[in-house]
Amino acid sequence: MATPKKKPTKLVPVPSTNIIPERDIDKSPILECRHLGIDFGGLTAVNEFNMAIGRTEIAGLIGPNGAGKTTVFNLLTKVYQPTRGTILLDGVDTHSMSTVQVNRAGIARTFQNIRLFNNLSVEDNVKLGLHNHIKYGLWQGLFRLPGYWKEEKIAHERAMELLSIFDMEDLASAKAGSLPYGAQRRLEIVRALATNPSLLLLDEPAAGMNPSETAELMDNIVKIRDTFQIAVLLIEHDMSLVMGICEGICVLNFGQIIAKGTPDEIQANPAVIEAYLGKQKEG
Repeated sequence: MATPKKKPTKLVPVPSTNIIPERDIDKSPILECRHLGIDFGGLTAVNEFNMAIGRTEIAGLIGPNGAGKTTVFNLLTKVYQPTRGTILLDGVDTHSMSTVQVNRAGIARTFQNIRLFNNLSVEDNVKLGLHNHIKYGLWQGLFRLPGYWKEEKIAHERAMELLSIFDMEDLASAKAGSLPYGAQRRLEIVRALATNPSLLLLDEPAAGMNPSETAELMDNIVKIRDTFQIAVLLIEHDMSLVMGICEGICVLNFGQIIAKGTPDEIQANPAVIEAYLGKQKEG
């Protein structure tokens, strides 16, 4: 299915060095990173990372291999604790939060390498993402009391509703490990959405997909943003996907930001071209 040409988004400054879409300017950014950095021993992996994401923005984080993109995702989700700087999630400093607490506060993610429970059904994988919202206690679960069955019914209906986003309801009883690669990628996104995030982090969601699957993924990312009114930040090497749906793009190289802007601005930026292609000889 052909993806319609998206209307250019105007980016405007927020009270820092950051930019967000104009339509989100009346609300505080869902995420703001200020002077974020991390060192591993004597190596600085990320330094002076400043970025904001509007509440309904689809943003991109790109850069050559080894630039530090996944490290930034690990900082945002508290897999790593920053050496310096501040991460504000919906205006709240996440400094003292764990990975679980950050997820409950509103950040969900997928991974470069798919992490599903292959021997569980598709529906059960999605239900695992609903753990933040299950309200029955240990004894209700052990003895299958009425409260358990009530919550299970709610979880089933919610899981099927989320699967319908990708037209995967008919696969609910299939084992996750039996799905084709593209379907496993989609299932991982559905499971992340089950945690009810306000910011969805997608780490190379188009990896391994053919052009048709990538085009469908682009449509679905926009659909997710519009349906749930959430922000999306993606790391991706497929530039047709990035330039096709991202509104604001941040370019990372050797752990530092070298450019920010709209797709058109990024594509024309000499520093970005040099980072990807190397310095061009004159004459």
